Amino acid sequence: MRSSRAGAVAAVAIAILATIGGSAAHATPGDDLSHRGWVWPVDEVQILRRFEAPPHAYGPGHRGIDLGAVETVRAPADGQVAFAGMVAGRPVLTIDHGDGLVTTLEPVVTELVAGHRVARGSPVGIVATGGHTRDGTVHFGVRWDGAYINPLRLLGGVPRAVLMPCC
Repeated sequence: MRSSRAGAVAAVAIAILATIGGSAAHATPGDDLSHRGWVWPVDEVQILRRFEAPPHAYGPGHRGIDLGAVETVRAPADGQVAFAGMVAGRPVLTIDHGDGLVTTLEPVVTELVAGHRVARGSPVGIVATGGHTRDGTVHFGVRWDGAYINPLRLLGGVPRAVLMPCC
């Protein structure tokens, strides 16, 4: 009985950590990514949906954040356009920032093409319609070495979980 209770407590702790995004993509207590100087890809920040880490690589979750009241979308960091085009009926812009960091912004219409260099904060497109977001909303996803991470880690805004003793 005691071991099943301990297992349930451990499962709850893991779920809490996954929900706030503290465990995604090689996260360790000292991996603060905010020193990289990333900026918000929108002028006025309004988070409509937060990052929800999936329990495993193919599990359900929300692999980015949705930002509302958007028209112009900006590059969050220097990089190179890796892809600009349609995916599953919606316009997607992907920027490779080097060091394993890749941003995906959707739905975003752009005149940029693969290979184009972009500077941090420079306009890269405008928000379109389509996809899983509502009108006027852009999805901001970030991968680090192929694994999705909470974009707030690069912007200095991820809350850390504090585990409290129980029972």
